[in-house]
Amino acid sequence: MTAGERVVVVGAGVAGLTTAVVLAEAGASVQVIAEQVPGVTSLAAGAMWGPYLVEPKDKVDRWGQRSLEVFRELAVAPSTGVRLTSGIEASRTAEAPPDWAATLPGFRPCQPAELPAGFSAGHRFTVPLIDMPTYLAHLLHRLDAAGGTVDLRRLASLADAGPASVIVNCTGLGAREMVPDPDLRPIRGQHVVVTNPGLTEFFSEDTGPSPDLLCFYPHGDTVVLGGTAIDGEGDLAPDDKAAADILARCAEIEPRLAEARVLEHRIGARPTRATVRVEAERREDGTVVVHNYGHGGAGVTLSWGCAEEAQRLVGER
Repeated sequence: MTAGERVVVVGAGVAGLTTAVVLAEAGASVQVIAEQVPGVTSLAAGAMWGPYLVEPKDKVDRWGQRSLEVFRELAVAPSTGVRLTSGIEASRTAEAPPDWAATLPGFRPCQPAELPAGFSAGHRFTVPLIDMPTYLAHLLHRLDAAGGTVDLRRLASLADAGPASVIVNCTGLGAREMVPDPDLRPIRGQHVVVTNPGLTEFFSEDTGPSPDLLCFYPHGDTVVLGGTAIDGEGDLAPDDKAAADILARCAEIEPRLAEARVLEHRIGARPTRATVRVEAERREDGTVVVHNYGHGGAGVTLSWGCAEEAQRLVGER
């Protein structure tokens, strides 16, 4: 990649903005084109680092570990919205912890007295928690400082993003029509944001493939409560019953949440496919498109690793 080379990044979720930052800070002339800045699905994320039902495992492990390194560096500055937080992931079925958890600082099995009623196993560790509105604003600031620009508009196709030496496709769920990619599907996620009654640690249940999630992530004055994972549903309208159920599940684990004031509802559609797609494609008109989408519920977790992979592909085309 030559200095000043024009690269268009389509999409302004966490994948698009991170990729744009990596490219711009490497010297490219980057333009981000997106209908919404930042993307609504990324704004709705919890968000805790951790590979979440995403493949292929070998690449996911590498991308995730690289992102973990960067988040640990970012956690030094509170203004980034990233901080290292201790907490518990627990299970009602005594399953073994995921292999990635054992690599985290402070990892240890929980004692029975540490677990809520009904849980048979759990483990404690320290992991990055990311306050997404603050963090996405941080990425936009870095992009601006590196000379990148943002163009707020809707594209009918990737071809409409040109002219550019290369187009990076970070359209998330939009790639289903934009590529097109019929293998891409939405998984609806809903979170409830409440005032923080004094929580300093996260809690997450290993619910496997269940559509009903249970987690809470404290972010200073607020707590993000989760959640849902409804496969095949992309409607972004708030679901009052789902929100009430989320509050009830979380309050059962942490009774102080029962009296917390609801501040907002965050809804997004996780862009999911069998495997994350990070690869280059030369189209019939000669345009090179580097794809970076399909991260499911692990968009934040994989963001820096995938962005650097996309940068490598831009340089090798």
